[in-house]
Amino acid sequence: MIIFGLILLLIGFLAGIQVLWTIGVVVLVIGLALWILGSLGHAVGGRRHYF
Repeated sequence: MIIFGLILLLIGFLAGIQVLWTIGVVVLVIGLALWILGSLGHAVGGRRHYF
């Protein structure tokens, strides 16, 4: 999700499409939150680690 968010951010920035930029930020933040929760040892979505 983090990589997908970064790709959307780049496409949105380069193409000047505000919707892709916003979706990219949201996906990136969700991906980072899941990564932090997984690294702290909390089960995320029934998995011990979130990759």
